[in-house]
Amino acid sequence: MSKILSFLFAPKAAKTTAGALAEKFGLKLQGDKNAPVRGVAPIADARAGQLAFYSTERNSAAFKILPIEVLKNTRATVILLQPDQVADAPAGATLLITDSPRGNIVKILGEIYREKPRFGVHRNADVARGVFFRKKRTVYVGQFATVERGAVIEADVKIYPNAYIGRNVVLGRGTVVQTGAHIENATIGADCVINANAVIGKDGFGYTRQNGKNVFIPHVGRVVIGDRVSIGANTCVDRGAMTDTRIGNGTKIDNLCQIAHGVVIGDECFVASGVGLAGGVVVGDRALLGGHVGVANGVKIGNDASVGANSGVFRNIPDGQSHMGYPAGPGTEFMRHYAWLKKNSKK
Repeated sequence: MSKILSFLFAPKAAKTTAGALAEKFGLKLQGDKNAPVRGVAPIADARAGQLAFYSTERNSAAFKILPIEVLKNTRATVILLQPDQVADAPAGATLLITDSPRGNIVKILGEIYREKPRFGVHRNADVARGVFFRKKRTVYVGQFATVERGAVIEADVKIYPNAYIGRNVVLGRGTVVQTGAHIENATIGADCVINANAVIGKDGFGYTRQNGKNVFIPHVGRVVIGDRVSIGANTCVDRGAMTDTRIGNGTKIDNLCQIAHGVVIGDECFVASGVGLAGGVVVGDRALLGGHVGVANGVKIGNDASVGANSGVFRNIPDGQSHMGYPAGPGTEFMRHYAWLKKNSKK
């Protein structure tokens, strides 16, 4: 029964062939150009009619190279692999050969699992007069979504049910706003994904103490998000108090993160789940922040720097350095401290 349910509710792949994929993505074909591709699966689990990939690339320390026996024993009909692995492929399999299987599997997944296009404004959507649509016929607005007066919606935008788009929000071309997301006081670039229940552009946690009482500081800044940015589910990005909160091109922010008022994040960063950035934090380009990292007010994290999971950052991190721990320090220093504690705790 579980296998039947798994089949019925699995993502549906568009049917294609090895030859069509080779032509579209510039891959070298060895074998049957008409070999069917009805889905993609891990190489150890693939069945007839499916495509799998095998790679020895080391794009990241997180990627593990599987034993060559996994390639030799796969039942996949079509295999995406590097030239060096061709001799180890099963006899009769159709091969798509490339120097970068990892890079090309991303393209193939996007091609054959592409969502069917949606267009039109649902009759139960609340779209105010005064919303500017660049090309309304290319836009989708789902039921019970709200788009307030003054919003600017570029071509190919998708706004899913129950999302809220406030006054004077700009959504760039091809951006997707998932169910329940709430956006105010924000300019969002092209090809972004705002995942379910993310909140962008609400006031930050800004208070001053006056006469023994906590007094809220009015926020007048915005959130400015570049192109190709992903904001995870249930993540909050606060508007700036007087300056803008900014997120650079290509940056990916995971679920359940808190980006406070006035934070600046550079281009092509990775921010893992549970990260909290306090007000005024500046993160350089290509930085990597592990899960549940906390960064104190006004700290600067340099270009190409990385911070290990569960670290607390209270001082600046120079370009290219890797820090970890609580309080966070250079990775080698943290490991020496850990080794000393482990050694001396046995005495």
